[in-house]
Amino acid sequence: MGTSNLRPDQRDAFQRTLDVISESRRTRSSVESNVQKSLLEPSEPSQVSLTLPPQIAELVFELPVRRRLTDLVLGASTVEEVREFLYEFSQVATLRNHSLEPRHTILLVGPPGNGKTSLVEVIASELSLPLLAVRYDAIVDSYLGETSNRIRQLIDFATRTPCVLFFDEFDAIGKERSDTQETGEIKRVVSSLLMQMDRLPSHAVVACATNHPEMLDRAVWRRFQVRLEISPPTREELGVWYDRFQRSLGQKSTLGEDKFIHAMSGRSMAEIEQFMLDVKRKLVLFGDKLNATQAVEQVLARMNSQPGKTTPAREANGKLSTRKTSARASKKQAPDGQTSGGISS
Repeated sequence: MGTSNLRPDQRDAFQRTLDVISESRRTRSSVESNVQKSLLEPSEPSQVSLTLPPQIAELVFELPVRRRLTDLVLGASTVEEVREFLYEFSQVATLRNHSLEPRHTILLVGPPGNGKTSLVEVIASELSLPLLAVRYDAIVDSYLGETSNRIRQLIDFATRTPCVLFFDEFDAIGKERSDTQETGEIKRVVSSLLMQMDRLPSHAVVACATNHPEMLDRAVWRRFQVRLEISPPTREELGVWYDRFQRSLGQKSTLGEDKFIHAMSGRSMAEIEQFMLDVKRKLVLFGDKLNATQAVEQVLARMNSQPGKTTPAREANGKLSTRKTSARASKKQAPDGQTSGGISS
């Protein structure tokens, strides 16, 4: 198409349109190339890093990417879902030949310490993309409209730059807008975020994690094409942890699988990993005085004496206590001596 018959301002606008199309094609090609290389080659994850523009560097911080999917111990259904999610990115051309796009938004829910952040790291690693975690303290501003501007800047950057944009503790900004206790600015954040997410292209991966899914706005849920619940390790998964633990020691331990499973039952993935590291640390520092069995017994004794262990029974009691407290509070706040109704989660 010739531009000789166009006015100068029309030629400028036309050239800007061509530049945008060209940049979009380069970005898409880069994402597809990185994804296919990562999924087809079983090599160590490459450390992909970005030089962030100053206005974006204030809104996010880059997380290291080291884990692969095989490093985690997850349920079979969760692993299958994640593999399919990743495989779609390696088959972008095939999908687009059928007017389809790969899924690119994922929500992870579950109790803390069970691998939500680690799984997001795996996704970034397998896709060979940098992982950028959003800083809420820099996003939310008390000035009207400023928060929306910052979210728009962030989404614009993710649209242009291949990356995994990670919203941890997503309930902090994705709260239900009908909550009368929330400020107007938080409600504007939710509305702005929903609109911005809708315009993200498929090469912009957005991952969100929350410990409190019941607090999320109802309109938030449908924005996520993949929703996974990451639960504490099951007995079968604890058996896998036990095998890994015994191999990592480098020497025999009398700790049996049943005793390991009993000791780790009700603990989070983070606690199990910490136990394994503590035992290895003792063997490195005091290996001339302790054998593997002694190191294991000392670490187990220390774990059991420390506060903060969440067993299934204690967790159930805690939830029951919370519900009773909420019920009493509702009775006090309801007018005319009536209790306020609600949906239990």
